[in-house]
Amino acid sequence: MTDRRSTEDLIRDLAAAPVPARFSPGLAVCGMAGLMLGGLALYFAVFGLRPDLGSAWTHLPVQAKSILPALLSLSAVWLALASARPEGRFPLWPLALPVLLAIALALFRIATADGALVAEAVGQTALACLASIAMVSALPLALGILLLRRAAPIRPVLTGVLLGVATGAGVAAGYALHCTEDSPLFFVSWYGLAICIVGGVGGWLGHQVLRW
Repeated sequence: MTDRRSTEDLIRDLAAAPVPARFSPGLAVCGMAGLMLGGLALYFAVFGLRPDLGSAWTHLPVQAKSILPALLSLSAVWLALASARPEGRFPLWPLALPVLLAIALALFRIATADGALVAEAVGQTALACLASIAMVSALPLALGILLLRRAAPIRPVLTGVLLGVATGAGVAAGYALHCTEDSPLFFVSWYGLAICIVGGVGGWLGHQVLRW
């Protein structure tokens, strides 16, 4: 009788407990995108777009430094949401395409440059690039981590890394509209480093917040 009463008590307790909020992938994406676009809009209001954006956009490297991070961001956010489901399967190979294209651009620049490759890679705005992408990424990443607490990621660190990469790459794609450093050596190096930093922060937050 004791076991039966204990089971019935447990069932009553579970029935009386509040239903946890369901995870909404659409809400997570819209919330993060809204904060990301709002942060970029504020950044542009303060620092502006590059003055020659219209004419510069006709050049492949200028297009690539926005399009490739955008593709990386879309792939990473899709994988992050897939990893937030216990039964989710998420091959990581979709992340490779934009990364490999970026590396190919950098290698082509090395092969065709006359010299001053170090100066191109270092550029004039490396620290501003890192700080800007990290700063604008902070709130969207934090919101994404909090919303994914409602899900059940089976690998919380990886989910956090993917969410960080998605956020950092999305912000980098927007920041490129302000940046006047067009060498693939610069943006592959520094945008890539900024995305890795935000991804690392996302992994740490995933370990701290998303474990269950």
